[in-house]
Amino acid sequence: MSTITITGGRPLRGVLRVQGAKNSALPLLAAALLPAAGETRLFNCPAIHDVAVCLRMLRRLGCRVGQSQGVVTVDAAGAAGWELAEEDMREMRSSVLFLAPLLARFGEAEITLPGGCELGPRPIDFHLNALRQMGMEWEESHGRLLCRVPRRRLTGCEILLPLPSVGATENVLLAAVTAAGQTVVHNAAREPEIAELARFLNRCGAKIAGAGEGTLYIEGVRALHGESYTVMPDRIAAATYMAAVAVTGGDAVLEDVSVPHIYPTLPAFLQCGCRVNVEDRRLRLTAPARLRPVPYLVTGAFPGFPTDAQPLLMAMAAVAEGTSVFVETVFENRYRHAPELCRLGAGVRVEGRMAVVQGVQTLSGARVRAPDLRGGAALVVAALAAAGQTTVENARYIDRGYEDLAGALAALGAEAARTD
Repeated sequence: MSTITITGGRPLRGVLRVQGAKNSALPLLAAALLPAAGETRLFNCPAIHDVAVCLRMLRRLGCRVGQSQGVVTVDAAGAAGWELAEEDMREMRSSVLFLAPLLARFGEAEITLPGGCELGPRPIDFHLNALRQMGMEWEESHGRLLCRVPRRRLTGCEILLPLPSVGATENVLLAAVTAAGQTVVHNAAREPEIAELARFLNRCGAKIAGAGEGTLYIEGVRALHGESYTVMPDRIAAATYMAAVAVTGGDAVLEDVSVPHIYPTLPAFLQCGCRVNVEDRRLRLTAPARLRPVPYLVTGAFPGFPTDAQPLLMAMAAVAEGTSVFVETVFENRYRHAPELCRLGAGVRVEGRMAVVQGVQTLSGARVRAPDLRGGAALVVAALAAAGQTTVENARYIDRGYEDLAGALAALGAEAARTD
């Protein structure tokens, strides 16, 4: 079992560069499978587990793939398969983003239900219903979904998403860029990763307007072309390192930060008493001797407070001077890290979608287990403020979204080490 061991009590100081965004790299890699002439080259692509799974899927589909020092190349000219292996689909939820590119390229696809962190029900009905409106037919057989487009080419139409789902918006974008005619997507997700995917596709020859707003307009083209592109900085990784500096009373600079993307998280850090200075793509966070509580924090779709950052703020609240209240509106099972925080001595009470955190003076090191990606990162953050040694098990979850989290924290002065 992989573990991360932390001995708390050291203020974090120094300079750290933020990695490329997991939630941007994955749809960009799926887009490389679309009908296109030429090679896709992604710079600043994070060396994380989920990217490795994506690359494995592309290889199995017949693509030529290369990866070296943050640069990933994909040549899909030789792609010949349209069946996704169940073991790959089970690894991560974003595997469902391959559905639209496969339909666009081959007119058919065979998939299973995707896996990933267990954060509550996340059905792919929105994806399937939207693609059905564009001409896809599908049936279930022995646990697999057999999808096909009888006319070989999807057809643009008006689509109203029941909720602004990020994954469904991305799948529709990937389907619509080479569909016949115009597609209009209402109630589209507005996350920065959506705008990034649209920007990349437009660079490849797509015709997309409205990215970052509630309605998207896509005029289909026959085929795209290969392009070189730099993956945006990871806004959740930035929030993770900000939280780590905050709980230790540290003072550190993060480089390569997209400041507009992290604006939704900044008010919470300021409420906690942190000083935040931003200049160009650099952010400096200076923490107080002891954090103040977050009176009331509600997660929501962008530009609301991101659900992925909620566990990190809860780790901060665990050592704040007072009571913090969290309301989770995105995932019903997003508090799985709370019992593990309590093992460290945190005062957390969960009631449905609400969690009340009574801050304590000091946490105590213990053996805890990461329940999912962001919950695992939150336990690492809390361990930095705990007296003694903490061992976080199931570090494989953390690997899904972070490039060597223990090594990055050690570069800022933490006593942290990874063991396999």
